[in-house]
Amino acid sequence: MGAGVLILLIICGVAFAGGGIILSWAIAKRSTNLVKGEPYECGIPTSGTSWIQFNVGYYLFALIFLVFDVELVFMYPWAVVVKSVGMVGLVEIVIFMFILFMGLLYAYRKGALKWM
Repeated sequence: MGAGVLILLIICGVAFAGGGIILSWAIAKRSTNLVKGEPYECGIPTSGTSWIQFNVGYYLFALIFLVFDVELVFMYPWAVVVKSVGMVGLVEIVIFMFILFMGLLYAYRKGALKWM
């Protein structure tokens, strides 16, 4: 696989995504009304402002969960082929786990793991 194939794949991906957006914009029926602009609230009309502030702790907790969820995605294939990759694979996974541990330690010290 040369660089030309990679460039062609990138161009095709961008053209496919952009073509779908342009096509849907060109043939979709448009309607503008007040009900369509309101946030969905289970059929109950909104009262007051819909903009409320959420605690950033929820966001940080979700990001930390996502990081360790992605870690498991990388750990499973490594565990399957651990015998065939040998010592190099072990060193790489130890470095990977160390980086994630440092991220967890940073989040702990910043107080991101304390639930409200």
